[in-house]
Amino acid sequence: MKLLTYVCAAAISATLAAPVAAQSYGIATGNPGTLFHNIGTAVANTANNAGLRTTVQPATSTNQYIPYVGSGGIDFGVANLQEVSYAEQGAGWFEGMESPDLRIVGMIMPLRLGIFTRADDGIGSIAELEGRPVADGYTAQQTILPLIDGLLATADLTRDDIESVMVPSTSAGADAFMSGEADAFVFAFGAGKVREADASVGGLYALPMEPTEENLTAMRKYWPTAFFTQIEGGSTPGVPETDTYMAYPQVVFTHASADEQAVYEMTKALYEGKDTLTETFKPFAGFNPDDMHGDGGGVKFHPGALRFYEEKGL
Repeated sequence: MKLLTYVCAAAISATLAAPVAAQSYGIATGNPGTLFHNIGTAVANTANNAGLRTTVQPATSTNQYIPYVGSGGIDFGVANLQEVSYAEQGAGWFEGMESPDLRIVGMIMPLRLGIFTRADDGIGSIAELEGRPVADGYTAQQTILPLIDGLLATADLTRDDIESVMVPSTSAGADAFMSGEADAFVFAFGAGKVREADASVGGLYALPMEPTEENLTAMRKYWPTAFFTQIEGGSTPGVPETDTYMAYPQVVFTHASADEQAVYEMTKALYEGKDTLTETFKPFAGFNPDDMHGDGGGVKFHPGALRFYEEKGL
């Protein structure tokens, strides 16, 4: 286990950019084109505008960079709450590799997830994916597997019911879709890769779901923080009419030994910086600063963040 830990740490160190200079703080994100890179870029721009020097540092997946932030290897990261909670506890795909020093800075807008098909393919529901080739595997992003399980469960399907097209990551899944290897792929709404796929195939269709209590229970069996959200028709590729999709909370996070004043300034910058966040990445239009101090899923908030929330009466 120690050898594995050292190997993983070395791999992550090589993937992430070199440490930044004193008084500058790194923000771990996904690779360019992914939702978390877009989010991290918006967070960095907002922090920089507020006087806190930050640099985006991309990595292959949250599997890599969440534990790296937890170890203090980089000061900040952006991810979804479920993964940060699993990593802190050493649960799920982080079993045996708990990161007890992970801390939350603030809740940001929810991540909205969809299964995308070609608009002209005739697939109208998740149930119609049965027997069809769908991007699967996600060896570098294990987080995607329970999300797919949860999405399929709303149509009473499992991953055994689809023809799995094995890919390492969400970006690779979109590439497999664009090349014709897969009929469907999973991705977050608003990501650059979705717009690329939409242009490549002449239009996407995101498969909606019925917002029933039974379907919510089915989703939460695999992804406990999931909830339903409505997306307005025409507001994003793949959604011609207003319909219902899966969503779950996202967070900016840090580690227990991060500088308290830096975390305070990051929290303040996010709370006061919705305009910059939205200008950089439009989905931040759904961000409500007053919701930043929400349910952390068992993960503690950093004292620097709590100091700001106390000042604001949150």
